[in-house]
Amino acid sequence: MQNILSNIIISVNDKLYVKNPETSDLGKKIIQQSILLIDEIGFENFTFKKLGEKINSNESSIYRYFESKHKLMLYLSSWYWGWIEYRLAFATTNINNPFERLKKGISIVTEKIEDDSSTKHINESILNKIIIQEFTKTLLTKEVDEENKKDFFLVYKRVINRIVELIEDVNPNYNFAKSLASSIVEGALHQHFLKDHLKTITNCDKTISPTDFYIDLIEKTLK
Repeated sequence: MQNILSNIIISVNDKLYVKNPETSDLGKKIIQQSILLIDEIGFENFTFKKLGEKINSNESSIYRYFESKHKLMLYLSSWYWGWIEYRLAFATTNINNPFERLKKGISIVTEKIEDDSSTKHINESILNKIIIQEFTKTLLTKEVDEENKKDFFLVYKRVINRIVELIEDVNPNYNFAKSLASSIVEGALHQHFLKDHLKTITNCDKTISPTDFYIDLIEKTLK
């Protein structure tokens, strides 16, 4: 699967950028170093001025790619979910047993992410840490309805709907497939956050993963 993924270009809504960062070395450097800087100092403290200093470029050069740090964060989120979507599609394609296919799908969207060496300028492991900490901030804004109309969250919703399809393959009579799927995808981020920061309010730890929890949940829910 690694070789296949290396030949795939992750498509991101072109309304999220002024100039596609994938089309130039500077653009790729902006993406690479923004991930590292957000991980280092947090999104609240992240600015284009600080990013410019990190990449030895003028702040104005970054604005030629992104009009705001919010749009940059939406771009990173959309790229991440697009990458998850490809992994999800390839990992479940050749599994015939519906329940095993669902378990594999849940593993893809809930497991700890390792860096994919086929994407040289994006460290998926670090990006995953950012998504765990920052993704809900892209949704919980007053602009969410307008941004949703512009399909800024389309890839995220496609990932959830793939899980919905897997759930319905297991139990077409289950009435809450969408709620269960969205709870799994977003809940996994929350469980990873709790595991790392608020350990006393989750059972997930070094031996029990969010994946273990959600597979146990669907085994009991979809009987």
